[in-house]
Formats: sequence, structure tokens, C-alpha cells
Amino acid sequence: MSFEQRIQGLSLKVGPLGENDRLLTILTNEKGVTRVAVPGARKPKSNFAAAAPFTFLDLQLGGRAELKRVRDVKVLRSYTKVGQQLETLAAAQALAELSLLLVANNDPIPGMLSTVLIHLERLIESEKNGETNSILTLAKSVQSCVHLLALGGYGLPIQNCCHSGLQLDPPIGKWDWRCSFIPEEGFAIGSIPNSAIQLNPSEFALLQRLLRPNLPKRKDGELMGPKEVWIRLLIVVENWINNHLPRNSSALKMLRESLLD
Repeated sequence: MSFEQRIQGLSLKVGPLGENDRLLTILTNEKGVTRVAVPGARKPKSNFAAAAPFTFLDLQLGGRAELKRVRDVKVLRSYTKVGQQLETLAAAQALAELSLLLVANNDPIPGMLSTVLIHLERLIESEKNGETNSILTLAKSVQSCVHLLALGGYGLPIQNCCHSGLQLDPPIGKWDWRCSFIPEEGFAIGSIPNSAIQLNPSEFALLQRLLRPNLPKRKDGELMGPKEVWIRLLIVVENWINNHLPRNSSALKMLRESLLD
């Protein structure tokens, strides 16, 4: 007996399945990450061709097998504009990668889908051209990863020193103060040899503020921190993911390399 079901979810990944079908990986509220077959999607002029990566879909599912088949699809929101620039594409792919690493099949994380959608919306917002655009994209990507890691139970340990247990309260203005990032452990007060990176008080305070809903901005509305600082924070996030999750983030590496060119 065929079981019919209607779900909504964000398409994270699309791959081939057999000769004419596609395998669609989606993030949902009900099932976490789940995979469904899209019959005939690889055929020319298929009605299911709209099931592309970074689209928010309403799907009618059916079939007896464990791998359900898409009967009907409706695009509720398309985020494919993130592919117009390399930086925004890499940032969006980092969101997809991190979702797949954090969310298990049929084991949803409350708030994960809505958080990913919020950050995708931010990536396609109208931005200024030139350098400001790339800095904003970088900052949005770093903050989105910080939010997803916290939701998924792998949040950056930015509250207490991993060695002493003391509260990490960066003294703004004391420029000789350092906090060392040790990817396997967390953050330790002081300049520790062979640490991955050392942050000054301003840089570490900026990292702590990323747990807030919005990006840190000055009174004039401009983003806090220059490009060089945001790249350093990206390196922190990238190293944390690479050391604590099953796979490295190729998308964050691509974003970093594109900004260093």
C-alpha cells in the first residue's frame, strides 16, 4: 500500500539516480535530513526540473519503498541567486555542508531549517558593490556557521578558558592580552606556542558577539571589523569544524581562498 505524505524542505543537494531520475537531499522540520527520488527529473523539459539546490520546496511523496518518490513539487522560494557570485555560492554551500554534517537522517534539530533559511535570505540581500560586498558576505558566512554549530551541539567554546576554566572576558584596550585558539580544545588565555591562531581583545569580543541574532555593526550602520579580522575568524570556524565534525568543509576553504586572491 502506497503511503502519501506532503512535506516542506530546503533542497541541499541534487545528484543522479539511475538513468533518468535524481536523488534529492532535503532539510525538513519533521525528518531532519532526508532523501527522496525525483522520477524523470533528468529528462528534457521535466516538470521536476525545478527541484534544484537551494530551493525551498513543497513536496508530495509516495511509494512503498523506504526511498519515497516525489509525486508533485512546488517551489515556495528560490535561493539560486546565491550562485551569481563565487563568495555567496561558497557561503551557501557551507550552510548546506554544515547542515548535512550536523543533522542526522530522520533526526531533526529544532530551529535548524528556519535558521538556515534566515541566513540564505541574508546572503541574497541587496548589497553594495565592491569590497564592502565581499566583507559582508564573509561576515554573514562566519556568523551563519557559528549559529548552526551552536544549534547542532558543536558550538565554539567562547565563554571559558579551556585550560583554567576562567571566564573569557576580553579587556578591550589592553592590546597585549591574547587568547590562543587550540582547535582540539578551545580557547586559552595567553599566547600559547603552536596554537592555530591568537586573537587580540577586539577580535575575540567580535567572535563572541556573533552568537547574537544580527551582525555586529557600528553606530553608523557599518560592519565592525576589517576584512583581515573576518578572515581570521573564518579560519577559527573552519579549523573547529575540521577538528570536531566527520568531514572538512571544502566550501569554507573555497571562500577563504577566493578572498585571499
